[in-house]
Amino acid sequence: MYNSITPVCFTSPLIEKPIGKESMPQTPPFSAMFDSSGYNRNLYQAADDSCGGLYYHDNNLLSGSLEALIQHLVPNVDYYPDRTYIFTFLLSSRLFMHPYELMAKVCHLCVEHQRLSDPNSDKNQIRKIAPKILQLLTEWTETFPYDFRDERMMRNLKDLAHRIASGEETYRKNVQQMIQCLIRKLATLSQYEEVLAKISSTSTDRLTVLKTKPQSIQRDIITVCSDPYTLAQQLTHIELERLNYIGPEEFVQAFVQKDPLDNDKSCYSERKKTRNLEAYVEWFNRLSYLVATEICMPVKKKHRARMIEYFIDVARECFNIGNFNSLMAIISGMNMSPVSRLKKTWAKVKTAKFDVLEHQMDPSSNFYNYRTALRGAAQRSLTAHSSREKIVIPFFSLLIKDIYFLNEGCANRLPNGHVNFEKFWELAKQVSEFMTWKQVECPFERDRKILQYLLTVPVFSEDALYLASYESEGPENHIEKDRWKSLRSSLLGRV
Repeated sequence: MYNSITPVCFTSPLIEKPIGKESMPQTPPFSAMFDSSGYNRNLYQAADDSCGGLYYHDNNLLSGSLEALIQHLVPNVDYYPDRTYIFTFLLSSRLFMHPYELMAKVCHLCVEHQRLSDPNSDKNQIRKIAPKILQLLTEWTETFPYDFRDERMMRNLKDLAHRIASGEETYRKNVQQMIQCLIRKLATLSQYEEVLAKISSTSTDRLTVLKTKPQSIQRDIITVCSDPYTLAQQLTHIELERLNYIGPEEFVQAFVQKDPLDNDKSCYSERKKTRNLEAYVEWFNRLSYLVATEICMPVKKKHRARMIEYFIDVARECFNIGNFNSLMAIISGMNMSPVSRLKKTWAKVKTAKFDVLEHQMDPSSNFYNYRTALRGAAQRSLTAHSSREKIVIPFFSLLIKDIYFLNEGCANRLPNGHVNFEKFWELAKQVSEFMTWKQVECPFERDRKILQYLLTVPVFSEDALYLASYESEGPENHIEKDRWKSLRSSLLGRV
């Protein structure tokens, strides 16, 4: 049944090199958006900003009216917005308006200001402004490609691009390249989502399979991959592939609420497009349950102890690689009650290495130890000489929690109705760091057989885990005894 699903590796990164670069304004990569003090907020101020509804302090943009911020996004002959501003505004603007509404406004401003619709307008003028508008569209399509799954977005993009390209062969080529690249990304995304849907539709509880075909499930993870280091590498493949498909906007869309200044009464649900982010959280949960299943399943105590030691070695290697998400999922699986209650099994395990790992991932002081290790991995990544040293896979649930609290802790708007842009610099800083990490290519060789097992093998449900645990090491008190009887009756159909 599972042989029909082949894990697919999609190599196309979300952010590619800007097209036609020689004629475009130069913008730094994500990793260069940071300076020693944090985020680069020193933006070039256009001449009319002082009276244009934008508020600066020490040359840092702190707030502005939504209209003024949109104006600030649109280039003119003498001005091109800083890349940090483009990223920050495109990321945060969806809290105030739909991306297609923003795109419509940007197109309108480009056409009106630069007189792109005027057949008599100066060709030299258009030559000066066209590369800048094209660069803005390129940055938008490269960094937030999922915005363009909306037909209204695509229509506006093609309309504006067509106006720029008319009469200029170079621009026409660049426009074609940009749109083809975008279509490729969206096609790859659809393919990835189909694979995810196929995997989740075939996932079953392992107990069901054990009851119907016991002999087919005798395989365990060690028979599929005896080397813990190899398993850690294959987990890193899955992590990086799934990270790569999370759009930066998903972090913001997860927290979208009604903007008080927006009179539109429509529901915001269509904005909450966070499927890839959710799929990544589901993967974490699956890995935790897979670990617990593999430990609870063996009948013999020595086999269970061997499985625990195997996963401790896998987790250590994940830590060394910088794959903190798999590491935390493994620890989480080993700390599940059905596993932690197996005292006779744990007595046979050398737990010193596990204690070190638990210390690293200790949640006290707001995960201080983990955050220190993450900073170390991020530092290593910046000075890396190899792809392996570049890997930083954060503990994802904590990253989402940090972004959630940053979002909840500050208002989106100031009392005067201005957009609180200072908040969005911080939000963009966290998300852009993630953008750097998710673009790392996995340096390890793929093992299709191991990936297949990790992604598709059935795992126990929580009840089945408890049943397996009680069958391995009997209940210790009346509560456990009652639960065991009830589970035997409901899951196995016997008392």
